Amino acid sequence: MKQFMDKDFLLSTESAQQLFHDYAEKMPILDYHCHINPREIAEDRKFENITQVWLGGDHYKWRQMRSNGVDEKYITGDATDREKFQKWAETLEKLIGNPLYHWSHLELQRYFGYTGHLNGETAEEVWNLCNEQLQNKWSVRSLIKASNVTLICTTDDPIDTLEWHQKIAADDTFDVQVLPAWRPDKAMNVEKPDYAEYLAKLSAVSGVEVKDFASLKAALKNRMEYFSANGCCVSDHALEYVMYYPADDAAIDAIMAKSLAGEKITKEEELTFKTAFMLFVAKEYNRMGWVMQLHYGCKRDNNAFMYQQLGPDTGFDCINNYAPSAQMADFLNALSASNEVPKTIIYSLNPNDDASIGTILGCFQDPSIAGKIQQGSAWWFNDHKAGMTNQMTSLANLGCLGNFNGMLTDSRSFLSYTRHEYFRRIMCELIGGWVENGEYPNDQKALKAIVEGICYNNAVRYFGFNL
Repeated sequence: MKQFMDKDFLLSTESAQQLFHDYAEKMPILDYHCHINPREIAEDRKFENITQVWLGGDHYKWRQMRSNGVDEKYITGDATDREKFQKWAETLEKLIGNPLYHWSHLELQRYFGYTGHLNGETAEEVWNLCNEQLQNKWSVRSLIKASNVTLICTTDDPIDTLEWHQKIAADDTFDVQVLPAWRPDKAMNVEKPDYAEYLAKLSAVSGVEVKDFASLKAALKNRMEYFSANGCCVSDHALEYVMYYPADDAAIDAIMAKSLAGEKITKEEELTFKTAFMLFVAKEYNRMGWVMQLHYGCKRDNNAFMYQQLGPDTGFDCINNYAPSAQMADFLNALSASNEVPKTIIYSLNPNDDASIGTILGCFQDPSIAGKIQQGSAWWFNDHKAGMTNQMTSLANLGCLGNFNGMLTDSRSFLSYTRHEYFRRIMCELIGGWVENGEYPNDQKALKAIVEGICYNNAVRYFGFNL
């Protein structure tokens, strides 16, 4: 019997162990997509206790606590932090096979030196150990530095001032780059009842009165230039799916006018407008050399009763299995017609989309950069052992795994950098297995380049970061 989560955790073969310990384990982290707050980095926040850094805003954990019958008082309610931690500890011991079990214990090991296992009985011991170190040893910046992170891309709205990014960049005592990433969902969501209110804010910050599609594009271009001046070269989009309903500008103006007048937008009008929006921004990304990230396949806010109480992003989303791959191909093909396909990373929440993504990638590559069109890492409900293995296996089967950009945290927690270690162990187990089975030669020079590339080097090259 192996020891619980020892140094060879998830590494079952000699080849896997060698690949991880000789290569992957030593590589820095480039976290090119996350949801952490740049203000907390600028101010070097210190957390009072483990609940604040672990359970605040973590809907992954909230979902499992609800599945364990925990009252909402102890999840998002007014229970004390100690009470919330106890309920999480009692839930965690039941999560056999769940990635949260592994993530939580990797975090306890790497940051707090705790090699036991957290449950209801050990909760007091772990609570005291973690809190003592959080108060006397750890701050946001020290956690980032200890994790060997070189660069972070946050998630930022076009109307954001980016003041905290500017303060971090001006602070020469902290050498980790923290760059904004452009997330213009609110400018695209013409069907939302507060769309006119948002456009008024965009008008104010851009100095362009947004009243039709042409002025919307002008305002967005103004903000893209501002973001670019602050180091941004990455965009991100949350889409129901990658749609393609082309129409002329007159039709788009009519849809905008209808929305601004407070009239209800039909589903077809919504998709038509979003198609035009995405074609416009994609061409701008290509012009500016930005990377376009497309996240799709999520059905959000499914529990109406809980949504009324807690709002969005509180743990009530699920996989949406409607994503016509033909429309995604048509969208990219429309950009290809004028040679304006930007560097693109495609993520689906539905693992059944892996093969269609893998085949679409091959249609739009070009020699400007290896792996110009990428499949993103296993995302959200898929970032577990089976999901990561399946995603990388599909990409290897249908594409070029050696050019894969690898892992990101997609997280709001400063302890979540161990997810990169989790991914790297799984990746080395997969590749090491192919070596052990004679499916790839034991060529250490080639294997080193592949493993270190997927861990870090490919993303540095792909995004063009100066590191």
